[in-house]
Amino acid sequence: MNWLARLLGQGVQLDSLQKARLEAWHALPGANLKRPLSEGRFVVVDVESSGLDLNKDYLIAIGAIAVHGNKIDYADGLDIVLQQKQASGKDNILIHGIGGEVQCSGVPPADALLTLLEYLGKDPLLAFHVAFDSTMISKAMRQFLGLRFQHPWADLAYLAPELCPDAARSHRSLDDWMRYFSIGNFARHSALADAISTAELLLALHPLMVGRHFDTFHDLQGIEQDRRMRTFGLPYA
Repeated sequence: MNWLARLLGQGVQLDSLQKARLEAWHALPGANLKRPLSEGRFVVVDVESSGLDLNKDYLIAIGAIAVHGNKIDYADGLDIVLQQKQASGKDNILIHGIGGEVQCSGVPPADALLTLLEYLGKDPLLAFHVAFDSTMISKAMRQFLGLRFQHPWADLAYLAPELCPDAARSHRSLDDWMRYFSIGNFARHSALADAISTAELLLALHPLMVGRHFDTFHDLQGIEQDRRMRTFGLPYA
């Protein structure tokens, strides 16, 4: 319980139920990243925020969909809006479509984030451009739960060009790769819809993974690491 005493000492206020929920999540065993993808569960995540500035903008909504045995489980998803004291600006709302009333009547942030943790368990995460999603989630976890969120991630923004080098130069955004693989999207810039499209991109890439004998989440992280090293010369941390 030392971690709980530390976070409460940092000014994070949780009630007894919230503390119990967080403690139960901490007690879960870590993910086995070397288990075959066909045997495990992992979660594809997308977020909506008040803007694109990682320093000043904040998390508004989280969408997630689970993949079991290389199949999207549409019954195993999460779509949650964090309650805001004040709605984001009109231009921002035009992008994600989450109106001011919905933002102000969302789920209290600590409860929303605990719901996310319980949904995830310790299963690994995928996203397109992980740095943005992980930063927004991590900032909120630290602010409202006092939690240093250190989940394993893999980034399809690096996996896709590594597996499809012929298309890599002209395909950089999620929209580019959706067009390349003829993937639809029922509500672009909805967190859940974008998470589902990202999961469909993962499944479109799966035959290429099999062809190169990449079969575990650890393998996906290795592909990403190699791509980052060649692109920037430094590993992603």
